Amino acid sequence: MEAKIGSISGDGIGPEVVREARRVLDAVAEKFGHTFTYEDILMGGCSIDATGLPLTDEAIAQAKSCDAVLMGSIGGNTKTSPWYQLPPDRRPEAGLLKIRKALNLFANLRPAYLYPELRDACPLREDIIGDGFDLVMVRELTGGLYFGHRETKEVDGVMTAIDTLKYDENEIRRAAEKAFQIAMKRNKKVTSVDKANVLDSSRLWRKVVSEVAEKYPEVSLEHMLVDNCAMQLVRNPAQFDVLLTENMFGDILSDEAAMIMGSLGTMPSASLNETSFGLYEPSGGSAPDIAGQGIADPIATIVSAAMLLRYSLNLDAEADAIENAVKKALADGYRTIDLMPSSEEDKANVKQVGTSGMGDAIIARL
Repeated sequence: MEAKIGSISGDGIGPEVVREARRVLDAVAEKFGHTFTYEDILMGGCSIDATGLPLTDEAIAQAKSCDAVLMGSIGGNTKTSPWYQLPPDRRPEAGLLKIRKALNLFANLRPAYLYPELRDACPLREDIIGDGFDLVMVRELTGGLYFGHRETKEVDGVMTAIDTLKYDENEIRRAAEKAFQIAMKRNKKVTSVDKANVLDSSRLWRKVVSEVAEKYPEVSLEHMLVDNCAMQLVRNPAQFDVLLTENMFGDILSDEAAMIMGSLGTMPSASLNETSFGLYEPSGGSAPDIAGQGIADPIATIVSAAMLLRYSLNLDAEADAIENAVKKALADGYRTIDLMPSSEEDKANVKQVGTSGMGDAIIARL
């Protein structure tokens, strides 16, 4: 197969982790007889420095010309970076919202899987972890509070900020369809998260999701209020298979799910539209405090590349090869600094490596 992959290195540790993911993709291409070419695309703070904008129309056109896009992390230090002295629509994260809308990336997938070798990094008690957990969060990505009307104005002499939470039934339905389709390939359970006891948007969300569920009689559906879901994720994460959420709830809950994995550095992400096109990125931030030190964890970006092969290029065997190589590298004791155990005794049984060292370990085990 020949495929053209967009490559957004981004800011902070982004270039470092994307470099390792591309090395892994190249090794897979060589092993399985494929040809992957890359289209470098500017986005985020680096794009502001070069063009004055976090994302240009030219960059969007470049992304649309690709079969899929692999992305690093966007943004910098919000306290010290000059990027955050700009108006909100000119800051790095505005590019992320813009590209999601421009490419119609309405569904964000974030798998949360506890690697057996990283049980010690999980902050939950052993009796809660049990046999581990394996869930996928499906987050609606282009609607809700983040894309609603917003303004700040003076009302009766008082400065007032307004953010509007809006969903229509079509936005909800297509996200729900994606969640049920994924559940059919897994353990056939969807937990839909809302705040239907308070919000009209959540009441519509619950109604539409229930309608979609009728098309999938093999899949069990439960509705759960978002505050209860936040509690249940740390009480018994193994109860979940596919978690379906609106935009803001998913933004918050996916970081919670990443934390119980042990590190944001191991959580991949895929943002999909209604075709096979997707944008694939790690769930963690740009970590500007460690950028350039060669210690960032590339696993989330590498597994995101595996998701790219699976969901956009339909290369399941190749995706499996990457995921298995990651598991083998961890089983053989390779750890970046974020995954190092706390006790000296446990540290003696593992080998600390940097960003490229983890990439080397994974490539060697493909």
